[in-house]
Amino acid sequence: MTLIKRNQNQTPTLSSVFDEFFNNGFFNKDFTDATMPAVNIKELEKSYELEFAVPGLDKKDFNIDLNHNVLTVSYEKKNEDKEQEDNYTRREYSYESFQRSFTLPEGKVNYDKIKANYKNGILKIELPKRDEVITKANKKISIN
Repeated sequence: MTLIKRNQNQTPTLSSVFDEFFNNGFFNKDFTDATMPAVNIKELEKSYELEFAVPGLDKKDFNIDLNHNVLTVSYEKKNEDKEQEDNYTRREYSYESFQRSFTLPEGKVNYDKIKANYKNGILKIELPKRDEVITKANKKISIN
């Protein structure tokens, strides 16, 4: 909802109200991040941590992939709701998805010990640090 500032002595015209609504209100928002979750990135002494705020989702719908030193976290959910009565049919669809990719520090993450956990709406990925440099790897990471 957009609040329109007016001078009390001035009567608003219909066109000015529409101009305010369409130019500064709901329709002018950027919806590209509408389903993009917030992410906290921490560097600790022995690991890096990623925390995604993704409440109300199911861990089986997440995909976490490691391709060389790029970690990709994605989610996809499709719903169809259909109701049929004598004179009408109602069918609604919804689709939710996101994908975030992170370039990991070259050779500094122990790829074999990456852990993921989903609890209370938070997807937490722990990326243990490694001392020696290793070659690039591909891996699918499961969520506990």
